[in-house]
Amino acid sequence: MTHTPHMPLVAVREPETTQIFDGETSWQKPWPHISPLLFKAPFFSFGPFLFSIMIALIVGIGSAYLSLNRGSPFSALESGVWVAHPHAGTIDSDPYSTAIFARTGRVPLGSGEGIAFYAAFDDSGRALDPQCNYRIAGKVPSTRLWTITALNNALELLATDAGRASLHSHGILTDHTGAFAIQVSPEARPGNWLPTGGSNGLVFAMRLYDIPYTTGAGLSAPVMPAVELVSCK
Repeated sequence: MTHTPHMPLVAVREPETTQIFDGETSWQKPWPHISPLLFKAPFFSFGPFLFSIMIALIVGIGSAYLSLNRGSPFSALESGVWVAHPHAGTIDSDPYSTAIFARTGRVPLGSGEGIAFYAAFDDSGRALDPQCNYRIAGKVPSTRLWTITALNNALELLATDAGRASLHSHGILTDHTGAFAIQVSPEARPGNWLPTGGSNGLVFAMRLYDIPYTTGAGLSAPVMPAVELVSCK
């Protein structure tokens, strides 16, 4: 009779295995930084996909909102601190410009009426302040009529103590060369005075009616008057 010895019960260590990262198949594994709860139920298995959709919606809607409410139309025509958008309201208007005017409710001048220039900074590059005093001096191009209006940052008429916020070329005092100087101030000034007031910013709008602002080579920016800061409170 053959005796078979009993093998001792010894814990045998399993061979160690090294985890190998496979670039072709590792992407199929759950994301390490996402909670495991996202992968337990079938509905939440689309967690990363839904997260990406939410980010896309926030970025898309947010950028569209900023473009329509704080953006500026394309194809700008600049002359010093003055900026105009001659294609606004025409068949050449870009979609963003059309959407901006539709959103704000503003009606741009048609190409057969004239062109509107806006200035939100003085010649030193500082934002206009309705509580400061400015001097707008120089000439405007040959035109049938021009007006200058004081607006706030929302391009709304300023509420002034004088009950007006604009001047027009038929009521402006000029020298023998046709140059003029307009005093812009919350307080009354002698001569050409443009009243201001309030605290919601300041923008000058100069509208030139029946002006030939185009040339054979395309749009040509006219020379506009200077906007100089005189003093601030």
